[in-house]
Amino acid sequence: MRKASCNRKGSLVLMTGAALALLGVAYAALVVPTDIQQPGTQPGQVNNLESPDKCDNCHGGYDSAVEPEFNWRGGMMAMAGRDPIFWATMAIAEQDFDGAGDLCLRCHSADGWIAGRSTPTDGSGLQSSKDADGVSCDTCHKFTNPDNSEHVGVQTAPFIANDGQSPATAFLGSGMYVLWGGAHKLGPYSDANARHQWLQSRFHRSSDLCGTCHDVSNPAVGDLAHNNGAQQPLEPGKFSGVPGSPVQGKAAFNNFPFMYGIVERTFSEHKSSALSNTRMNQYASLPAELKAGAIKRAYDSAVVARPNGDYVDGTPRYFTCQSCHMRPVQGMGCNKSAPFRNDLPLHDQTGGNYWMPDAIEYLDSLGKLRIGGGLTARQKSALDAGKLRALDQLGLAASLKVQGNTLRVVNLTGHKLISGYPEGRRMWLNIEWYSANGTLLREDGAYGPIAVTLNGVPMVVESLIDPYDPNTKVYEAHYAMTKEWAAQLLSLGYPASLPLSFDRYSGLPDMTLGQLAAGHAGSYHETFHFVLNNFVAKDNRIPPYGFSYDEAKRRNALPVPADQYGNPGVGGTYRYWDEVTLKPPTGAVRGVIRLMYQPTSWEYIQFLYLANTRQIPFLANVGTDMLNAWLNTGMAAPVTMATTEWTNAATAIPANKNLSTREAIRR
Repeated sequence: MRKASCNRKGSLVLMTGAALALLGVAYAALVVPTDIQQPGTQPGQVNNLESPDKCDNCHGGYDSAVEPEFNWRGGMMAMAGRDPIFWATMAIAEQDFDGAGDLCLRCHSADGWIAGRSTPTDGSGLQSSKDADGVSCDTCHKFTNPDNSEHVGVQTAPFIANDGQSPATAFLGSGMYVLWGGAHKLGPYSDANARHQWLQSRFHRSSDLCGTCHDVSNPAVGDLAHNNGAQQPLEPGKFSGVPGSPVQGKAAFNNFPFMYGIVERTFSEHKSSALSNTRMNQYASLPAELKAGAIKRAYDSAVVARPNGDYVDGTPRYFTCQSCHMRPVQGMGCNKSAPFRNDLPLHDQTGGNYWMPDAIEYLDSLGKLRIGGGLTARQKSALDAGKLRALDQLGLAASLKVQGNTLRVVNLTGHKLISGYPEGRRMWLNIEWYSANGTLLREDGAYGPIAVTLNGVPMVVESLIDPYDPNTKVYEAHYAMTKEWAAQLLSLGYPASLPLSFDRYSGLPDMTLGQLAAGHAGSYHETFHFVLNNFVAKDNRIPPYGFSYDEAKRRNALPVPADQYGNPGVGGTYRYWDEVTLKPPTGAVRGVIRLMYQPTSWEYIQFLYLANTRQIPFLANVGTDMLNAWLNTGMAAPVTMATTEWTNAATAIPANKNLSTREAIRR
């Protein structure tokens, strides 16, 4: 946060009141400000993390269908340090708040962060040969439960990642990991028979392990913003509100991570769902329409491992993160006389990012990856396989059903549909309405070319043609800054001219910090400045099964507005489906309905390019590189998640008769 400026060596120069000023050139911090620091194992406290290349000697090269190495290398966890959208996003964060890059690097290059190479906080200290592999084997297999209930990891006061009670409750989120200090690898089995030291860990079968990184909160906004960046502001005394004050008083050290600074709530969405407490042997009790898609695949995989769905060793198996994203398969986890297992966790960690492999391979071919370039043929092959898995996963996430003029969109996942980092990510309904002779009467949610100007140069890109069309239903989360927070930022030395957003066509700033601060009380403006955002303006993503109002409220994961999906209120649960009233145009006899998904929109790519001031040398070109990758790899073209059709029974035409050329091509 520009409450402080950095001298030419990058050290923080704190200023107060009228003395606050901004320098014309930004430099990454060499000392992480207290506003960004968080509990957990700290850099330099664990020094024996091994390279994934060493793990490959035993855990890869023998069965690409099930082996840990090949599947992990093709997923986004292995590519987290190479991910160009991460670098482009972190560049804006580092501009917006000196030292904020530390918040990003602690997950996206965990080994580099633990080794102390994450300062300067722009990532320029990372080593391409060691730190590009993101969330590596040793990172996860050193995780201990921060509540110290099983294995006691390395954490020292005041950086204790639990509430200090007896028994303690862990802080789970924002990369507040607590690592094992010894040479052992931690995993779920009691009979590993490994050639390295190992310890059995119950934590590795729990969704809590995944929550370590998949709830993301912003500690700076959480401590300094007037509302703590939360749907439910913190109690007085639970935060300092003073820039640069000691960590002991900061929000991150006095609250659970889900209580402030909302950025991402995938773990909290799952914990608020009834699925998180549903055993596999209770599958039969689920509503019939939920016995499909990702939920059915998780169940089917579990009962192959053991008929009642439990783990082979008898441990009860629930619908956890691992159930879908590391589902059990049959095979060996190692090529050195390892036992054959019926419940080997598939280390693919597949989500829905089918486009990023293309972007990574494109930039690698140009030598433009920020770190970790020179991908091997095996890494590229793994990425290609990972892309196919992501597309397959998206096809299991939702179902569509039409009854009369009502469309039912059902969430078949264990978190919101869609979930994850929300910026630039969206899902929508594309509906083509046809007459009796096959003429296209209207298209809702049309996606295609739009004319834009970038730095004065006309060009054509692809996006939603009219995202504000009342007939277009878009599922997304939009974050924002409030007028009150904008005024606070001005008092802390931020320039009134800071662009908050850009017109999607002209690229010109359409709102500045000063304009927002001068707005009426209670106003806000949607922005992509994730490290400065303190307000959720919209979240109409579909809740998962049994989504508890009370738990979602506690975890700052409610829909926005909160009266959607059944408006359950205290003690109630939200619907796991959306009901959309269809509005066919006059003369329509048939409607082709597609649920579309796009991971990265033109509007977000445009922001990452235009908002990068090039003041941080190491990150000066990452917005440009991201733009070029997007333009040259299909512009993250949306994919179809599910399809169905509406028909006017009285005047229906045979399927596929007199289709328009456009629809025939799309089919």
